[in-house]
Amino acid sequence: MKRIATLICLLALGLAASTQANAQRMTVEQNQKMSRKAAKNKQKMLKKANKRQQKAAKKAARSQRKQIKKANKGLHRG
Repeated sequence: MKRIATLICLLALGLAASTQANAQRMTVEQNQKMSRKAAKNKQKMLKKANKRQQKAAKKAARSQRKQIKKANKGLHRG
């Protein structure tokens, strides 16, 4: 009885291992598609980051101009 149970367990493990190994293989086309998708996603993230950086730079410049204008206003009054 134990031998039969052991044999069944071994067969089940062998079957599971073979299906996992087969599922992990990718074709060249699938690999290329995933690479293109990853590259596109990276470009999208870089573009977003650049936009955020430009926006922050514009905001800082605007703030600086405002401060200079405020400081010059005070000089002209006195």
